[in-house]
Amino acid sequence: MPASATLPKYIQISERLIRDIAAGHLADGARLPPEREMACNLGLSVGTLRKALAVLADKGLLVRVQGSGNYIRHVAGVSSVYGFLQLERRGGGGLPTAQVLTVDRLPKPRDAPVFGPDTHGWRIRRLRRLDATPVAVEEIWLDAARAANLTADDLSESLYLHYRDRLGLVIAAVEDRVGQRAVPDWAPADFPPPVGVPCAHVTRLGRDGDGARVEFSRTWFDADRARYISRMGKG
Repeated sequence: MPASATLPKYIQISERLIRDIAAGHLADGARLPPEREMACNLGLSVGTLRKALAVLADKGLLVRVQGSGNYIRHVAGVSSVYGFLQLERRGGGGLPTAQVLTVDRLPKPRDAPVFGPDTHGWRIRRLRRLDATPVAVEEIWLDAARAANLTADDLSESLYLHYRDRLGLVIAAVEDRVGQRAVPDWAPADFPPPVGVPCAHVTRLGRDGDGARVEFSRTWFDADRARYISRMGKG
């Protein structure tokens, strides 16, 4: 099966730390282990870890105290590669990865809300994992007017990052509706709930910076392995 392009290791680590901070696994004011020890525990070079920590520092999530160490700082509304991903492990956090199953240009589904001017869309089906554990299957529809061509090899694990960097499209806002729906017949065996069984389900409409609807998606997730969460307010 096709696989999405892997994000650079330092971005993977910074995203994991951002999600762990948001989930409360890393408390406000907590001191991180010394960099060499932390790099060893994560299987990284010290240079790669420092690049990841620099991302956190730039976002205001890390305070570096000379001669003392690195300290976590909670900040609300921090942007990240997976800023719109509302799924996390049952215990919170989890590093997201995604495997592309298929990419096809097709007529838009009849049951989809109106999004974009084209009658066709790019349908992207993916298996999503958190910390290497399969937790969800996704079907994402991007209005065909937004991309002349899309292939599985083109896409990065962060679809919105691909939209921004390769298509010049920024998803500025999303509207999610949470409910229940039967697992589709195209779901791979790696996804635990059997085909046809009711499963937690999220439909999403994505809008660009002008407020235009450009993307529609549906996600089925295993509620025994993951939870849907939306955080608001001050950190």
